[in-house]
Amino acid sequence: MIEEISLRQIVGIIRKKMVLILILTVLAISIAAVISIYILTPTYQTSTQLLVNQEQTVDGQLTNQGIQTDLQLINTYSNIIKSPVILTQVIEQLNLDTTAKELVGSITVNSSADSQMIDIVVEHEQPATAVLLANTTAEVFESEIQNLMNVDNVKIMWPAEETENPVPVKPNLVVNMAAAGAAGLILGIGLSFILAYMDTTIKSEEDIEKYLQLPLLGIISKIAEVKAEKELSPKSLKEKRLTAYDEK
Repeated sequence: MIEEISLRQIVGIIRKKMVLILILTVLAISIAAVISIYILTPTYQTSTQLLVNQEQTVDGQLTNQGIQTDLQLINTYSNIIKSPVILTQVIEQLNLDTTAKELVGSITVNSSADSQMIDIVVEHEQPATAVLLANTTAEVFESEIQNLMNVDNVKIMWPAEETENPVPVKPNLVVNMAAAGAAGLILGIGLSFILAYMDTTIKSEEDIEKYLQLPLLGIISKIAEVKAEKELSPKSLKEKRLTAYDEK
């Protein structure tokens, strides 16, 4: 039979184990901060923006059909950018000690719906290398797409630039600490309920009737003399005990 537990009991358990819960939460946050700052390697991000645009007509206007063709080609272009055909040349030009399969994990190609813009986003441990990778990938793609698809509708709009004080995108200290704090809080509450469930000691009159299923016949109250002794000063208490000893 599943034992029912009231909301009042839940709050009582949490209040009794509040110190344990706080310790685990603070400990988890501290560990996450140490790992994020001193162990995990910072990763930097940069991007290059491309424009997919058909050549203008004789009268200098772009047709709707040409724009729609560009939009339809963007998905194809996104796949080509991350293909070994492009990345192998990038590796050769930059003389990188990696493979196209490994490099593709550092590159993300983003494009918005109904937009002729393509963003080549690169993440790397070195900010300067990330900039080189983004720009070189864009340049190789711009050159090779003419041979691969016999079109000349790709232009580099905004090349990646290296900043003076780059800020890493990973690890995110605030997010990691918040996630660790939530995990520590959940762990603390869960451990509190486990300890409360495993605690079989009798703590109140209600526990006797509830767990032992025995009727409560009476309660032994505190002896009045003991209570009175507590109210006496240490000197008076000593004199009282000496008097009692002499009488014996």
